[in-house]
Amino acid sequence: MKFGTRLIHNGNEIDKHTGALSIPIYQTSTFHQADIDNPPLYDYSRSGNPTRAALEQAIALLEGGIKGFAFSSGMAATSSALSLFKSGDHVLVCEDVYGGTYRICNGYFKRFNLETSIIDAADPGEFKRKIKKNTKGIFLETPSNPLLKITDLRGMAGIAKENGLLVLVDNTFMSPYLQRPLELGADVVIHSATKFIGGHSDVVGGLAVVKDENLGRQIYSVQNSFGAILGPQDSWLLLRGLKTLKVRMDFQQKSAQRLAEWLVGHEKINRIFYPGLAGHTGKDVHFAQADGAGAVLSFQTRDVDTARRFMKKVRLAAVAVSLGGVETIVSYPVKMSHAAMPAEERARLGIFDTLIRVSVGLEETEDLITDFATALQE
Repeated sequence: MKFGTRLIHNGNEIDKHTGALSIPIYQTSTFHQADIDNPPLYDYSRSGNPTRAALEQAIALLEGGIKGFAFSSGMAATSSALSLFKSGDHVLVCEDVYGGTYRICNGYFKRFNLETSIIDAADPGEFKRKIKKNTKGIFLETPSNPLLKITDLRGMAGIAKENGLLVLVDNTFMSPYLQRPLELGADVVIHSATKFIGGHSDVVGGLAVVKDENLGRQIYSVQNSFGAILGPQDSWLLLRGLKTLKVRMDFQQKSAQRLAEWLVGHEKINRIFYPGLAGHTGKDVHFAQADGAGAVLSFQTRDVDTARRFMKKVRLAAVAVSLGGVETIVSYPVKMSHAAMPAEERARLGIFDTLIRVSVGLEETEDLITDFATALQE
């Protein structure tokens, strides 16, 4: 089956008990055990819940993995995956990574002596140079947030495997529809399912998928021990969101392409970051590992006043954190997603006060262009 069909027909489309075309919401904390000498599949919802299990099975199938895990947020998924490493280990992290990941790597995990180094993941030479005796893994994000930098996943995974390193990839921007890192050599793929997988800005959740049984057992131990699990209601919402992932992203990325092309010729815009544009650094690499450019773009205005005026005047886009919803969302990284990153680090990476990130929704493209044109006027 092609991907769009698998979104609907993945083994969870019909409830085996009733024939319902939607998996029930098993809103329960515990389960009756008819025989205490033979424990049932489910005993307590922290350890496992049928609704959550349906979601975990679906994402594993779609990502090409053997086991999926659903968490209470994208950061819970990221933190749980990073918990595969132990005190004294060293992990390389791509620069321009999501601000929450940067914060937890450079704050929380340092308390447990997990060492991290920020690298330019587009440079294989730097990757090789930064590997140390205690290096155990690399955390990648491509396209990155918010500058849409491209990393060669096959190439980086090859270097990692030569050195016995685990490869973790945040695939939030692309979703499994457009990119499947496990097929490119990654060991763990992570999603903020709040974004394109949920797709409606009404649920917070995180997902992780592995392709190795041993890694699966380790992440399950973390999930069950920490208890940062996704509840059944939210699991059901993500299952529902998955069903329309393809049709939503098809429209959204087509609209994003048109919007990006319109921005190219605008006098108030200095630079646009979008893999679908000619000249975007790493475009050829991106389209060798992904099936589309995605629905997120960023642009730099000619000055700070223009950026701040745009954020105040735009009407058809929500000014908010997050992305991937049916509504277009514009965000201001220096005050939102990357506010936790030191100013000097943001400046080094090119995340300036003139940068605006756009997650394109399902509005008519012509209306978005008209609205953006008005918001950019003095």
